[in-house]
Amino acid sequence: MHKGFTVVAWLRTRAEDRRGNPAKPPDFPTGRGGPDSLVACAEAWVESLRVRNYALNTVKVQLTSLRAFIGWAAERDVTRASEVTRPILEAYQRSVWLVRVRSGDGVEKPLAWSTQRERISCLIGWFRWLTRQNLILHNPASELELPRPEKRLPEAALSAEELGRLFAVPNLADPLGLRNRSMLEVFYATGIRRAELARLELTDVNLERGTVFVRKGKGSKDRVVPLGGRAVAWLRRYLDEVRPRLTLDMRTTALFLSAYGEAFSPSVVTRMVSAWMKTARLAGRGSSHLLRHTCATHMLEGGADIRYIQQLLGHESLETTAIYTHVAIRQLLEVHARCHPGAGLPADAPLTDPAANTASVAPENPAA
Repeated sequence: MHKGFTVVAWLRTRAEDRRGNPAKPPDFPTGRGGPDSLVACAEAWVESLRVRNYALNTVKVQLTSLRAFIGWAAERDVTRASEVTRPILEAYQRSVWLVRVRSGDGVEKPLAWSTQRERISCLIGWFRWLTRQNLILHNPASELELPRPEKRLPEAALSAEELGRLFAVPNLADPLGLRNRSMLEVFYATGIRRAELARLELTDVNLERGTVFVRKGKGSKDRVVPLGGRAVAWLRRYLDEVRPRLTLDMRTTALFLSAYGEAFSPSVVTRMVSAWMKTARLAGRGSSHLLRHTCATHMLEGGADIRYIQQLLGHESLETTAIYTHVAIRQLLEVHARCHPGAGLPADAPLTDPAANTASVAPENPAA
């Protein structure tokens, strides 16, 4: 009995630790050196980002990129900001391109282009700031060119049959299975990111209005997204039947709770969804972000305006959302079947006259 109480107390302590304020990114492990050292300049840059209320994740990304460059420069005895020149930065950019990482299947691959751009754009912003603060006399990164971004399409959206297989994976006879099904329904209905789902709290959900309040999404931006009747029904079942049984501390505000009564971390959400995908014979297709792509693509194919999808996904730029117009292929298939001379014909059939289809697709003459 005493051991059982000890375990419960330990779990509650962990939950209290998780409810605290988010931890700040760690500072640089090396010494600061002089006021114009790379480490001191990097710390000043990161502090300026915090003062200007940049998102915590943005600060962490900047720290990672700066650490990589400072470590590379230290190996070449470059420790002061004034010692950095354009040839040095170009050499670093080549070294970033040459980095190889081992993937899960054992294959060595270069860093993703987005990561390479991240590493270099961080230096461009950093040295521009150092120049404006008169910490260095000239900006060695002013003429540095970023790697060209890849014009890659998102993963193909899941079909209705594939979604059915995925939704059938959770065992509804198990309370945790009902919770898992609710999480999948919320992912597909709202298109929210994994970190946004992990941060959802009880007060963020309005079942009467059928909405979810997404706090501090990407870029620390808030938004309200609709749930839809089906997701509302599954959330209501989870809140009534499951969540009270998972709650170890009534002060816990997270919407979705683990078996330990705690909020999920984004990495755990990814592992869970990946396991469900594998069980549904969808391994290799993606994880929780695939449900976000599926939500956007299905809405676009259903006739939703691109600007509403932008608001749903929380994209700052319409160009980011417009990529889904390239994967929503259904309308293009319909036009192709209606207009292309060879569509729908057997292999040995002669081609029809393209002019024969002109009348069916030509716009009406408003002057007629």
